[in-house]
Amino acid sequence: MTYRFDPELAPWIAMMPTFDITDPVAARAELAEQVRQGPPYAPSQPLAIVDRTVPAPRGAPDVAVRIYTPERRPATLPGLLFLHGGGFVVGGLDGEDGRAQEIAAGADVVVVSVEYRLAPEHPFPAGLEDCYLALCWFSSHAAELGVDPRRIGVGGGSAGAGLAAAAALFARDRGGPALRMQYLSVPELDDRLDSHSMTLYTDTPIWNRPNAELSWRYYLDGQEPSPYAAPARAADLRGLPATYVEVCEFDPLRDEGIAYAQRLSQAGVPVELHLYPGTFHGSSLVTEAAVSRRMASDSRTAIRRLLHD
Repeated sequence: MTYRFDPELAPWIAMMPTFDITDPVAARAELAEQVRQGPPYAPSQPLAIVDRTVPAPRGAPDVAVRIYTPERRPATLPGLLFLHGGGFVVGGLDGEDGRAQEIAAGADVVVVSVEYRLAPEHPFPAGLEDCYLALCWFSSHAAELGVDPRRIGVGGGSAGAGLAAAAALFARDRGGPALRMQYLSVPELDDRLDSHSMTLYTDTPIWNRPNAELSWRYYLDGQEPSPYAAPARAADLRGLPATYVEVCEFDPLRDEGIAYAQRLSQAGVPVELHLYPGTFHGSSLVTEAAVSRRMASDSRTAIRRLLHD
């Protein structure tokens, strides 16, 4: 198909990294090499960055987290549990280290980024249980981390946003931490793959329908879909925290993000939804494009507002 990409993004399409998860091990190695070759991120204010390990219950592996704390801060700050993307199959702490720093510095929050287990070796619910364990640890250790436990949110991009939405459902249904907000960036929420954008966008850059099909196949591993695996299946969205959703125009995930935002609003949840014209999944890699700068600024502003106010 021919797409009306933003004029500042269009020249970069041919240079976008390939994202083929047919071979997950090879895809992880390719992403790690891309991260290694990338420039270090320079945050807008100094951050203290510390790696920690969250102890897991007997029989489960401990979970690695990375904590980003603004050095110029009052006694306490809000906190955000941040979950990386990668189709449930690739990614880790290093892959979105820059994004975690950007949020911590730009929104003036303590960010805890999570190294959750990946499919297909560890299908649902392994990754979600890791994320929820980290969320509960974050809440219970808030004072130690300099965080106000009443101002903790969850967020992420793509599969990470899907996990963030699922963690919010877990927190509501298990009587877990009372979340202040959720930040869902281009969220992967629906295994049914029947939205208009998912049907249409089979050849878009970075993420497309073939990748989505593999992603869900790896993550579900033949299991009956659960609302905690695919939050779009949740029948009741009442009682969830205030939500910021952002979607890209030429992204197969576009319509499931819009639909989830609409259903949240219908359930009485405060929602802000942004659709960025001319963009595609991962187009924010073109950091100097005006639409990418606007997208990043809007999300930082929303996170700050929802956690600080």
